[in-house]
Amino acid sequence: MARRKMSLNELSQRVGITVANLSILKTGKAKAVRFSTLDAICRVLDCSPGDILEFRPDPE
Repeated sequence: MARRKMSLNELSQRVGITVANLSILKTGKAKAVRFSTLDAICRVLDCSPGDILEFRPDPE
């Protein structure tokens, strides 16, 4: 988002999800993300899923 100089509000409008849901995704607090949402975010940001996702194993 920073490289695209896009605000959270603008991204949420262009993707079609609420700012609250986008914030949950951005902070890493989401347990899951729909492929359609991921696809929309990647299309708007012109990136691939690997550019915005990272794997974090659950602490044991």
